[in-house]
Amino acid sequence: MTKNKKEPSYVKLHESGELQARIDSLEAILDHCILCPRKCGVNRREGEKGFCKTGLKAVVASYNAHFGEEAPLVGVSGSGTIFFSNCNLGCVFCQNYSISHEGEGVEVDSGQLVAIMISLQKQGCHNINFVTPSHVVPQIVAALPAAIEKGLHLPLVYNTSSYDALETLQLLDGIIDIYMPDFKFRHRESAGRFANAPDYPDTARRAIVEMYRQVGDLEMGSRSIAVKGLLVRHLVMPGCLDETEKILKFLASLSPQTYVNVMEQYRPVYKAHDYPPIDKALSHKEYEQALAYAEKAGLTRLEQSGILRLLAKMGIV
Repeated sequence: MTKNKKEPSYVKLHESGELQARIDSLEAILDHCILCPRKCGVNRREGEKGFCKTGLKAVVASYNAHFGEEAPLVGVSGSGTIFFSNCNLGCVFCQNYSISHEGEGVEVDSGQLVAIMISLQKQGCHNINFVTPSHVVPQIVAALPAAIEKGLHLPLVYNTSSYDALETLQLLDGIIDIYMPDFKFRHRESAGRFANAPDYPDTARRAIVEMYRQVGDLEMGSRSIAVKGLLVRHLVMPGCLDETEKILKFLASLSPQTYVNVMEQYRPVYKAHDYPPIDKALSHKEYEQALAYAEKAGLTRLEQSGILRLLAKMGIV
């Protein structure tokens, strides 16, 4: 699994001129926006806004060296996260609703986004981690040439809900080094009720298959820090274990070596208190069952950071 350090492929795309061609294709989509499965069709170049409430400029809520991400991303110096405001999903349980639903943040132009990436690299971060990027892909990619000219060389992480259009992902082939999708729902009913996106399950499956085609299983460089590949999250939710089981089986069918973080930190926030059965916290028993499903499915690379599991080993829960 360990690979020697090498130049990210997006640098080669820039040198060949292909990166600029991708930028042109992505920016053209903004005239009649179909970047994501919502396909709102608004003219974002003229400031029109669709479901994601984002016009021509990306909105950034915060950026920092983040130490709460998965171990292969954090390493010793942190993951260089850039949190984009707004979202193309409508999750009623969003933990960052002030950012994703209420749009907390500041509009940035391409030069400012370049400065953010270079700043994170200078801080020693192991990667540039784009959080909730689906609706601002053209803005992200457009900033890369100038960032590359200023010395950007870190792996790029696409940290997404998986509600991504296949056509947009295909334009990212060779640009993104590490895909980190969260596969949330397996049933149309759940996706429609909890995220206003009944087409999410089929969309997410297609998206993750495409991500895997592009980057394969997660590869580690020195100090067990990720350099390329797929890392999948699944937030286990109360009363939804049948969906968890199906999602984990799908990921195992993709590859038994798929790196998966089975996440235990669900808590009912935002509007979740009005939506049973997700109106309560996840129980330790449910989380242990989810891990059992992962092992039964044949997944061999699981993130070992579950707080509930740690507390159980200590005899606290």
